[in-house]
Amino acid sequence: MTPWVRRLVAANVFVYVLQQTVPSLAPEFLLYPAFVLQRPWMLVTYMFLHGSIFHIAFNMLALYIFGPRVEERIGSGNFIALYLLSGVGGALLSFVPPQAPTLGASGAIMGVMLAYAMYWPHERFLFWGIVPVQAWFLVAAYVAMDVSGAGGFGGAGIAHFAHLGGFITGFLYLKVMQFRSPARSWKNKVAGPRPSPLLGDAESLRRWRTIRLDDLHSVNRDEIVRLLEKAQTQGTKTLTVEERATLNRFAAMPH
Repeated sequence: MTPWVRRLVAANVFVYVLQQTVPSLAPEFLLYPAFVLQRPWMLVTYMFLHGSIFHIAFNMLALYIFGPRVEERIGSGNFIALYLLSGVGGALLSFVPPQAPTLGASGAIMGVMLAYAMYWPHERFLFWGIVPVQAWFLVAAYVAMDVSGAGGFGGAGIAHFAHLGGFITGFLYLKVMQFRSPARSWKNKVAGPRPSPLLGDAESLRRWRTIRLDDLHSVNRDEIVRLLEKAQTQGTKTLTVEERATLNRFAAMPH
């Protein structure tokens, strides 16, 4: 697991164990929209509380599956900002009637899942371990269920507005990131200083730098730019087996 994914899983598990030990903890820190002015910390603390072992298990499994790759892609600082802001966004949308008490990391997790679907939309997962679905479809299905639930069609006891708030806030944050790092800057990124030969395989890096970025889809181009930048600044030896395979695959494409 990546640094912030590991910390978040540990924090959520610790708080859940504390909930079982101190039953009076949850009522003090879960989200009551009507009392948020008196207890503003609830906007953050609610996302570290969970209602059952299945609740926390599902959320932490999702964080474990989707989080590491997203954190590696956008960096630890952006990742924790995305997570917390998505959670707060979920809390704010929970102000919509009926303003039910809310707890759980689901809003924050929705922001992370959205990021995964935006960067790797065609990545396949086995839904319930059986049905293969692409990442974009999986996230779209969850959003559709939450929209339906928020409209009063099933899903009682689920914080649909918190989920949707996390999705919307995550989307806005990712767009801000995109605006701050416009696609036109990718040429400058890959044209930076070459690493010392001591940092890795110079021959592989020379070959990877022949990849024709102009010919790539924007999603693939962003990933290749990230990997080239990592190889140049940190050394090729820091690349994972999967990352090297990705660069080799695109370098082998006809020019």
